[in-house]
Amino acid sequence: MSPLVREPFTLIDGGLSTALEELGEHPVGLLWTAAVLVDRPALITEAHRRYVEAGADLVITSSYQASEPGFVAAGMSPVEARRVLASTTDVARASGASLVAASVGPYGAYLANGSEYHGRYGVDWADVRAFHRARLEVLVTTGPDVFAIETLPLAVEAEIVVEELRALTDAPAWVTFSCVDEAHTCGGDVLADAVARVASSAQAVGVNCTAPGLVAPLLRSCAVDLPLVVYPNHGAAWDAEHKCWIGPTGGAELPGHLPDWLAAGARLVGGCCGVGTEGIRALAEWRHTHR
Repeated sequence: MSPLVREPFTLIDGGLSTALEELGEHPVGLLWTAAVLVDRPALITEAHRRYVEAGADLVITSSYQASEPGFVAAGMSPVEARRVLASTTDVARASGASLVAASVGPYGAYLANGSEYHGRYGVDWADVRAFHRARLEVLVTTGPDVFAIETLPLAVEAEIVVEELRALTDAPAWVTFSCVDEAHTCGGDVLADAVARVASSAQAVGVNCTAPGLVAPLLRSCAVDLPLVVYPNHGAAWDAEHKCWIGPTGGAELPGHLPDWLAAGARLVGGCCGVGTEGIRALAEWRHTHR
C-alpha cells in the first residue's frame, strides 16, 4: 500500500454525484451516476478533473452503482454492459489523476432501494457473491491502482468481496464501512470486528459515507496495523418535509477534524456524499500548510 500513501496523507476526491451537481447534473434513477457514464462519459471525466484541480491525488471511479445486470435492465446487451463498466477506469484516468481507485460498492447500490445502508437485501449471500464476482472479473481487467471496496454495511459482504477479489488478483485494495454511530456499521456490526475480519486481505481499512463527527472514535476502535481510510459525507441531516439539508454541506469544515483523524491513524482522507470541490480544496490547503 505504501505507493498509495503520501505524507501527511493521500488526498482522495469527494462525492462524484456532488461534483456532477456542481456541473449542473442531478443524478437520479436506478443507474444514478452510472446513467451519466452511459450518455456523457466526458462529463464524468470533468467531474473527476474538478477534484484533481482542487488538489486530489486519487479519484474513485464511477463504478459504484454500475453493473452488468443494472445496465442490461436499462436496455443494454450484456456485451455492451460489460464494456461500459470496464470504461470507468479509463474515464477516471482521463482526468489526469495520479491514482485511480475502482469503486466496488455494496450489492444494495445495484438494487437502488436504500438497502445498501442496512444490508438486508432479501437474497441469498450466494447471489450477492455471484454479483460481485461478475463485476470484479470486469474491473480487474482495467488495471486500477487500487480497489475501493466501499460503503459496506456488513462484515459478511466485505468478506465476500475480498475473497472474490483475491481469487482474481493481489492488487491493492481498501475496505471501508458506512457507520451509524461511534462503534457500529450501518448494518449493526461492531466496526472493530468488521475490519479485523478483512484486514489480512486488505492494504487499508476504514470508514466512508459516515458523519464526520463519528469518525475519530470509529478510527480509534480499529485495532489493526494498517493505514486507515476516511472519506465521510457532509454530516448534514435531510429535512424531508422541506426537502433541504440541515447543517453544513460542502465539506469546508473537514480540516477541523484532520488532527484527530491523523492521530488515530488516517493516511488516506477525502469526502463522500455532499463533500464537493470546496471541501477537497480545503483539505488540500490544510495539507499544504502542515507539511
